[in-house]
Amino acid sequence: MQAALDTLSAVRDTAIALLDADAAQQAPQGIERVMLAADKLPVVLVVVLIIWFGLLFLLFRTDRRINRIEKELNESAFGA
Repeated sequence: MQAALDTLSAVRDTAIALLDADAAQQAPQGIERVMLAADKLPVVLVVVLIIWFGLLFLLFRTDRRINRIEKELNESAFGA
């Protein structure tokens, strides 16, 4: 019984030590610290989202144009 309690205590202490180590590593370092300190991170995220939405818009618009051209070609080929 005592051996089980010692093992449980050792596992608990190890888990607490690992959690404390993870908490210490969570502090921003390097580029994260610079981006968060100057509030640049949200700006970068917004710019990236705008670029992605622009690319998606361009993709859908190009797809619609290609479909329209294909339809015109099919109508002219089979209608003539």
